[in-house]
Amino acid sequence: MTILETRPVVASGWMRCPGCGDMIYRKRYDRGDRVCPECDSHGPLTADQRIAMLLDADSAQAVVAAPTVPDPLRFSDTRGYPERLAEARRRTGMPDAARCVRGRMGGVAVVLAVLDFRFFGGSLGAAVGEAVTAAAEAALADRAPLIIVSASGGARMQEGILALMQMAKTSQALQRLDEAGVLTVSVVTDPTYGGVAASFATSTDIIVAEPGARLGFAGPRVIAQTIGETLPDGFQTAEFLLEHGFIDFICHRNSLRDRLTRLVAMTVAEPAMSGPADAPGQSDPVTDPDAVPERDPWECVRAARELGRPSTLDYLSGAFDEFIELHGDRLAADCPALIAGLARLDGTPVVVAGTQKGHTAAELSRHNYGMPTPAGYRKAARVARLAGKLGLPVVTLIDTAGAYPGVAAEERGQAVAIAESLKLFAGLPVPIVAVITGEGGSGGALALGVADRVLVCENSVYSVISPEGCASILWKDAAAAPRAARALQVDSGSLLRLGVADAVVPEPSGGAHRDPVAMVGRVRAAIARTLTGLRELSPDELSTARYRRFRAFGRIAGEQPDAVSPGTPTDDPTFRDA
Repeated sequence: MTILETRPVVASGWMRCPGCGDMIYRKRYDRGDRVCPECDSHGPLTADQRIAMLLDADSAQAVVAAPTVPDPLRFSDTRGYPERLAEARRRTGMPDAARCVRGRMGGVAVVLAVLDFRFFGGSLGAAVGEAVTAAAEAALADRAPLIIVSASGGARMQEGILALMQMAKTSQALQRLDEAGVLTVSVVTDPTYGGVAASFATSTDIIVAEPGARLGFAGPRVIAQTIGETLPDGFQTAEFLLEHGFIDFICHRNSLRDRLTRLVAMTVAEPAMSGPADAPGQSDPVTDPDAVPERDPWECVRAARELGRPSTLDYLSGAFDEFIELHGDRLAADCPALIAGLARLDGTPVVVAGTQKGHTAAELSRHNYGMPTPAGYRKAARVARLAGKLGLPVVTLIDTAGAYPGVAAEERGQAVAIAESLKLFAGLPVPIVAVITGEGGSGGALALGVADRVLVCENSVYSVISPEGCASILWKDAAAAPRAARALQVDSGSLLRLGVADAVVPEPSGGAHRDPVAMVGRVRAAIARTLTGLRELSPDELSTARYRRFRAFGRIAGEQPDAVSPGTPTDDPTFRDA
């Protein structure tokens, strides 16, 4: 259990750090929001301290919750429950373990629900459940983001089964926010266990944790005593949770307000998208297949694999105004081959997901050579669902040889993860733009390629299989890869002619790797222009057009009354003036 108060040592101005045990000056500790200046461990804060730290000054207004039954079981152990409640109220100055307020964060209206561990270990009883539910209802009424700061030992035993019911009660309240498209954010602090961990602390859109914060259903002591299992180092800490895909990011307390402010502003504020300004040397997307310079497809394959080509991270830093990365599939892992998060493009919030390779051997290895695992596709699906909930456009950046084919990936359902992604993207009620920035390898690329518009960089390729794989299977000779590339028609001109691509983004002379900055600018302009046209369409119009787009592939135009041909790219109103 976290130490909440430390006794003065030698003099009242000094104390021992609850984390490292070193002597520290109490006033310095408090001025630093109770973060140890020696070991950086994050000590506990009261609910009022949290509110003051996170909200704009003087903006907090209490959210009043309905009264609850004070002692439903007439519970008593060595002392009566009412007596213990009265003592906790005197000691903390709080009616119970949760404080809920409306307020502003960087000028954006939010609702904040904060648990205070001093009050019965922040346990979830009827009063806490009612307070969190009232906060969710206030967020629904205001259509304002709900931010929950948790610190809890679990459900309150003194209230028995009614305490357990609060898990379902608060979950229902969060579900209503999902249906209404209201952002929910959980801030996990140390410790957060039991019923709180298994309900509102982990069922939000985004989960942030302070460094070292512990989160789990059963605590280490319970696990060890119940089944005698040896626990790994750092078990259930924020760092452990990030590695295993359960949280989006770890945020130091001194930057928490700034990160949350950026987050809520990015998902709430939505100014109209302005047209991209033309930059010197930029070229418009090409929609006429005959206007695409003819190149040998094998040369395009080689150019697409150039390590100097801009990667997804390069586009995120150069083509978008701002980016907040989100991590984890909420199941088991965080795939480094797939980068996903919230971004701004010309001031408009968007969701971005893309495969990441790298420019050096070390980067390639760190990002699994751009081949996503099932966790990667499930992470992309998670942020895509967030986009659908919040009504934000989706941009995907594709550069992968394909999905990772290893044993572990198969054990974790690689095929199922890709299938789920295809179906999810097919039904998203928001605009989707996919950009093939390098290689588009098989189903691993298509999992991010079900889109309203597909842009292909001039030297990029997109294929059912790699030329080497095709050559090995059909020619029985991997050296026949150039011949296979030509037969597969993997080049951008062919993709445009087949209707798979809607436009080709010209590359600088010699290829994107010769002038990455210029290439990033061209892709930015193409995405912005494409989204401008798509944002004029309703969700129903987007869904119908997307269905017809993919319904037509492989069919002969006009053979059936409802047949829809991919058509010529010049029929696309998005690029009519290009």
